[in-house]
Amino acid sequence: MKVSLVIPAKNEAESLQQLLPELKAVVGDAEIVVVDDGSTDNTGEVCRQHQVKQIRHPYSKGNGAAIKSGARQATGDVIVFMDGDGQHRPEDVPRLLAKLEEGFDMVVGARDKESQADSFRALGNFIYNKLATLLTGHKILDLTSGFRAVTRSKFNQFLYLLPNGFSYPTTCTMAFFRAGYSVDYIPIKAEKRVGSSHLSIIKDGIRFLIIIFKVGTLYSPLKIFLPVSVSFFTLGFAYYLFTFLSDGRFTNMGVVLFVSAIFVFLIGLVSEQITTLMYKDDQSNS
Repeated sequence: MKVSLVIPAKNEAESLQQLLPELKAVVGDAEIVVVDDGSTDNTGEVCRQHQVKQIRHPYSKGNGAAIKSGARQATGDVIVFMDGDGQHRPEDVPRLLAKLEEGFDMVVGARDKESQADSFRALGNFIYNKLATLLTGHKILDLTSGFRAVTRSKFNQFLYLLPNGFSYPTTCTMAFFRAGYSVDYIPIKAEKRVGSSHLSIIKDGIRFLIIIFKVGTLYSPLKIFLPVSVSFFTLGFAYYLFTFLSDGRFTNMGVVLFVSAIFVFLIGLVSEQITTLMYKDDQSNS
């Protein structure tokens, strides 16, 4: 089993200077691919110094875009994705690979509570995990972890779905579950990142809302739209009973609520069919 490690990096020269030699000591001859996402520091020089494969974006395209570039260039049967900021420990890579060899298609490093950057992100990740678990019926321990090992042929089937931003782990996880692939988790401890984060509270807040919607629409839209439709119908029926018993009439608001329930249900039904087509089997990539 040939292994490739893909590391997206934007101005991570300081971290890579420490990470790359440690990583090479652990993974030996495995291919290491660093995707330089428009760095303005000496990230490229560090890659050349440690003789790892480098892919350079002429300008910053985003973490997800870097992941896709690395996946396209990786030659291994298995790809391990890890951050270039020093949060992920090289000694955990063999643990991911060992679990993958048990027959899983993707293994994710699930961060413990102490590894969360702050209480805001910890709360966000808790909600992500609970919602995704509810939708998929599978226990999801860390929906947004960027430290994961995947079977390359299966991962590449979903490259067209992955966003260019930071929500690629969410999209990837939901796609694997939807396609019926096997996913497992191993507990990891994430270290404090080297240097400053590229994220912010405002951006994280917006990303939080986007991911909440994407979690539902990527896996099974009807599971989101159906409860909303039922809520509209129930509210409309209750309002109809109230107005009929009190005034003996059926108001326009009751009509609006009933029509809204029908439209929301139909939108969910159409979205479900579109999602099914998105995950059609691609035998050529299997």
